[in-house]
Parts: sequence; C-alpha cells; structure tokens
Amino acid sequence: MPDGHATAAAAAHPHHHPALQHHFDTLEQQKEASSFGMWVFLVTEIMFFGGLFCAYLIYRGMRYEGFAEASHELDVVLGTVNTAVLIGSSLTMAMAVWAAQTGRRKATVGFLLATGALGLTFLGIKLVEYAEKFHHHHVPGESFHWAGRFPDVAEQFYSLYFAMTGLHAIHMILGIAVLIWLLVPAWRGRFDAAYHNPVEIFGLYWHFVDIVWIFLFPLLYLIGRH
Repeated sequence: MPDGHATAAAAAHPHHHPALQHHFDTLEQQKEASSFGMWVFLVTEIMFFGGLFCAYLIYRGMRYEGFAEASHELDVVLGTVNTAVLIGSSLTMAMAVWAAQTGRRKATVGFLLATGALGLTFLGIKLVEYAEKFHHHHVPGESFHWAGRFPDVAEQFYSLYFAMTGLHAIHMILGIAVLIWLLVPAWRGRFDAAYHNPVEIFGLYWHFVDIVWIFLFPLLYLIGRH
C-alpha cells in the first residue's frame, strides 16, 4: 500500500523538478524568492559603495587641486583597457544567461569561461597597477613618498583609491569563485528553459560589479586630468 502522505505530495506536485527545493511549491516561486534575495543584497552593496563614493566626492571637493595632482599618476590607459574588459565580460555574462535559458549546454559553459577569463584579465591588469604604486611608494603608510605639491592630500587620495578599487577587486575574486562553482552544473546540463535561475542571479551580481567600476573609472582616473 502506498504511503498516504507520499501520495498526497505526488498529487500536489505531479511534475516535481529535481532542482525544486522542498520549501517552495513551484520553480517560479523559488525563482522569485532568490531574485528578491539578490536584489536586497545588491541594495546593501549599493549603500556600502555609496558611502565610499560620497566620502571621495566630499574630500575631492574640499581638496580638488591635490586630488587632481594625485590622479594624474594613475595609468589611464590601463584603466581604459580594464573598462573595456569589464564591458566585454558583461556581454559574455548576458550571453551565458541566454544560453542557460535556452538549454545550450556548451554555449553556457563557453560564455561562463569567457566571463571568468575576462575577470581574471581585469584582476591581472589591476595587479600591474598596484605593483607600480608599490614601486613608486604611492601606497599610504610610513613608506609613502610624494614629490608633488600636496603630499598629505595625495596620501589621502591613494587611501581612498586602494579602499575603493581593493573592495571592488575582492568582489571580482568572489564572483570568479562563484562562477567556477556554476561551471559544474552547467557542464552537466542542469540549466534549461525551466531552471536557469542560478546563472541569472549570478548575472545580476556580475553586472553590478561591472557597473561599480564604470563609476570608479571616471571618478579616479578622468576627473581633473585636464
């Protein structure tokens, strides 16, 4: 005799998807809950980065000449290349979401790998920039050295520079770690038209990190260069 509870559960969920968690009734409900959770998380991240942006803008307005002088030492070419790299990664991430939604296993894996490769390229270029700052003693602290007119202001500028770009780089590293984790189910063909939410949710995070850099680049590299 079949168990009564099992029969009732089967009747309630006649087409139970293997990816459906037990505390949700449908995949759609599960998707809405996870999407809402990600948006709430991104709002907290916006407030976090927003505080740094506000601090930077306030201090830059108070000490404009010193901040402009310090920003001239940033490599605008590397910053521009990194901007192009992240814009390209947003495109490949969007294509990965599309491939997952349409059940294209190989395309999903390929676009995720391309996104990860571009993310690693960004971090590699940023590492080159950081190494240059260490070489020229532009890292705030006892060894900081500035030959310009505003050494104290320059040190303040680079304190904010490392705080903002370093926090952004940490988000990139965490994003790449999650991307690697997503590659396993993607390779196994777990994502299709019915279930692709992990890739879609991760795409929201990746686009957010890219957008943060779109604001960081002009603030740090471009304003006041002329």
